[in-house]
This record gives sequence, C-alpha cells and structure tokens, in this order.
Amino acid sequence: MSNVRIGVIGAGNMGADHVTTLHRHVSGADVSLVADIDKGRAALVAGCVPGARATDDAYALIADPDVDAVVIASHDTTHADLCVAALRASKPVLCEKPLAPTLKECVRVVWEERLAGGGLISLGFMRRFDPAYVELKSAVGAGSCGAPLLVHCTSRGVSSAPGCTDELSVTGSAIHEFDTVPWLLDSPVTEVSWHAGRSTSVVAGLHDPQLMLLRTADGTLTTVEVFLNAGYGYDIRCEVAGEHGTLALTNPARLVSDSARARSTGYPADWRPRFADAYRLELQAWTDAVATGQPSPLADAYDGLVASAVAEAVIASMKDGGRTVPVQVPEV
Repeated sequence: MSNVRIGVIGAGNMGADHVTTLHRHVSGADVSLVADIDKGRAALVAGCVPGARATDDAYALIADPDVDAVVIASHDTTHADLCVAALRASKPVLCEKPLAPTLKECVRVVWEERLAGGGLISLGFMRRFDPAYVELKSAVGAGSCGAPLLVHCTSRGVSSAPGCTDELSVTGSAIHEFDTVPWLLDSPVTEVSWHAGRSTSVVAGLHDPQLMLLRTADGTLTTVEVFLNAGYGYDIRCEVAGEHGTLALTNPARLVSDSARARSTGYPADWRPRFADAYRLELQAWTDAVATGQPSPLADAYDGLVASAVAEAVIASMKDGGRTVPVQVPEV
C-alpha cells in the first residue's frame, strides 16, 4: 500500500514537531508539503524532509494533488475555516485542539463534516494516547480505587505565550482537561465554575493560576488548575480519589541526579518531551486509519464541540463572578 502523503499547515513549534515525528517515527507517512504564513519558516521545516515542498498558502496545500491528508497545526483562529476547506476537498484532517475557539464555529465544522459524509475530522486530544493516561483510564474502569469521588488535574507551564488572555488559558490549555475528564470517567461534564485568587506577578493583566471546578453526570467533582507561568517546568498531574484508594500519574522523568547530598529529577521545558509518545502513537493511529480507510480511533469533531461547550460555560462563569454554569451542548 502506498504511503499517505501528508500536508502540514503551520510551521511553529507544534507543526514542526509533527513534521519531525511523521518523518522519523510514523510508518506509512510521507510529509509532502508544509504551509505557513511565513514561507521562510515553512521552507526551513520542509527542508528537514527529503522531497517536501513549502508554501505560504494553506488553501493551496489542501487543494494540492500531492496531499492525501492534512494536519492542521496553525493558529487556533484558523482551524474552522481550514477544516471546512479540507472537508470540501474530501481530505481527512487531524486538527490540533481546539477544533475552533468558539462554540459557534465548532457547530459549523460539525455540520460541514456531516454534509461531507462524516468521519473525516480527527482532533488532537493526544492525552487519549499517552501511555500513562491510558493506564489510568484502564485502572479507573477496572474499579481499582472503587467508584471515583474526586479528580484533581494540574497543568503547569514555564511561561505563557505572548498576548495570552484569561480566555485563551481556557480554550488553549484547560480544554485538554475538558476532554480528558469525561473520557477518563465515561461521564460528561454537566456544570462548571471558574475561580481566580492572587495572581503571579510575572505577567500583568492575566489571572494566573486559574482554578476550575467540573461536575460530571456521575456526581464526581474535578478540580482543574491551570498555571501557565509556574516557571519551574512543564508539569502535568492527575489524581483520582475513589472509595477504596487513589490512582495518580507519576512523573515520567527518565533520569535521576544524585549530587551534593541530594537526589533530584528534572522537568521538561514544554509539552514536547512529556507527550512525545502520545503524539507519536496518535499520528501513527491516524495515518493507519487514513491508509486503510478505517474509522479513526482519535477524538472526533463532535468531541471537539463538546469540549468547547465546556469551555464556553467556564468562560461564562469567569465573566459572571464564578457562578456555577450548566454545560449546554448544542444539538447538531
């Protein structure tokens, strides 16, 4: 079977990492074209793959006959329009989260996908492929800690991106938890609230950290901490407290340092080392599905819409003093 010729839109950190992973670690994948609004940056990334070309026109990439499938890793605000263009070209898509920054745009994408026959969009909620999260979900499902009562999720980074806002902390970071928690518990999020106390002095005009409370239909409460400017490293945690015990992710550091009468492990600087396996496994699963014409095992467009509905409720709570807001998923 011929390899899947993949076009990658976006040559920033995320897009460049996808190009590298597809080229070096995913069997059956050929990166044929890279697009970015900065053609020089696209050319730099494409230059790492023999035979790959570069363009500054994402829509030309979608229409290119040498592209069988599309990875969208460009700015969040471009996702909806690019997904629609790929759908109208009948090309499978792996779109990075979020599906779109607003719920209204997500509804549009889901409708377009259904008009195209369905099953073309996969969403990059890669934690579903992270070995640690997969093992945690299996243990929760097996009842290893009894019925879940509380879930504690922590997402900390070194520094926020330039121009980050309170809303972007939700749609760009916390949205991972809005997919992970219902996936982990097999129960949808039904209501949320948003809270912020004293903020770090590192950046001005941003509530950081933020704390969100989620309630799922099974009655479990979840705390979600997002601290973009924690400074010390990239740190992802998740603990499930149940009736008979707890289950938690462990730090996946591969090196222990013993020096000056102390033992320590390090933290990665960003998401790439922590979730390298998850992205590799996700991209391989998606490529295999495209190559064989089988349904994609990744999160789909509707999952993206549901996560955005949770995000919209959180932002509504943010703008209304932290009141509890029900999650309303549009009928599509």
